[in-house]
Amino acid sequence: MSEPFQPSDARRFEAALRRFDGENARDPNMETTGGIKEPRELLYARRLSDWVLRLCPDASEALRLAGRCQHLCRWEIPRSSHPMTRAGYLQWRATLKRFHAQKTGDILRELGYPEAVIRRVQDLNLKKHFPDDPEVRVLEDALCLVFLQYQFADLAARTAEDKTINALQKSWQKMTPAARAEALKINYGDHERALLERALKG
Repeated sequence: MSEPFQPSDARRFEAALRRFDGENARDPNMETTGGIKEPRELLYARRLSDWVLRLCPDASEALRLAGRCQHLCRWEIPRSSHPMTRAGYLQWRATLKRFHAQKTGDILRELGYPEAVIRRVQDLNLKKHFPDDPEVRVLEDALCLVFLQYQFADLAARTAEDKTINALQKSWQKMTPAARAEALKINYGDHERALLERALKG
């Protein structure tokens, strides 16, 4: 049995989570779950954190922090801020990664985290050294599982089947065997299950 998680400074760690959640609670975009409306990025951060801990109950402090701030204040840089082309999409994603990492670093620095920890969290945010870094793999697995569990159905409803299948295949290629096993346990709708089966056969 693993030892209970002990952060380097419990008050500082809890303060960081509260700061991240407070920032994401400002998201004007709302999502309804269980009949309750919540800020989208706040809900996303909690879902991602949950998956990180399901996949890696012994997750380090840096990985737990990264899981809570991966999409920090994402709405502040909307997709429309970059050209609506493939190149524009890639530029937008790169801009977001830098934005999240910088904002995360500023918050952790204010709370007194050592620079080594801040750099580690930012490296996880930026997914550096994927797939060689085991913690980056956990974070990537968690990101893929949040997509499959909570975003896949919406994507399938508004996107051509071939594009949806392509997105599924790309996610599947990035996932570890353990994450793939978890993905197969998710309760999909009939349409989504059929699309996933086609993607895996392809």
